[in-house]
Amino acid sequence: MIERVTIDTDYIRLDQFLKYIAVAQTGGHAKILIKEGQIKVNNEICFQRGKKLIKNDKIEIEGQGIFQIVDKL
Repeated sequence: MIERVTIDTDYIRLDQFLKYIAVAQTGGHAKILIKEGQIKVNNEICFQRGKKLIKNDKIEIEGQGIFQIVDKL
C-alpha cells in the first residue's frame, strides 16, 4: 500500500522528506540511509541527499514502505 504524503511547497529535498515522515531522526541519519542505497525514488536507487522530490514522485524506503508526494488538499 502506498502512503500519501502532503507537502505545502513545490518540492522537498530527500533528506528533509525522510525527517518529515519520521523515518530519519536527524540529517545525519538521513544521509546514512541514502548513502547505503536504502532509498528508491521513482524505482531507481537514489544517492543524492538534496534530490528534489515533487508531486507524484514515489519514494520506496527499505523496510518502511512506499510513499507518494501529493498536493495539499
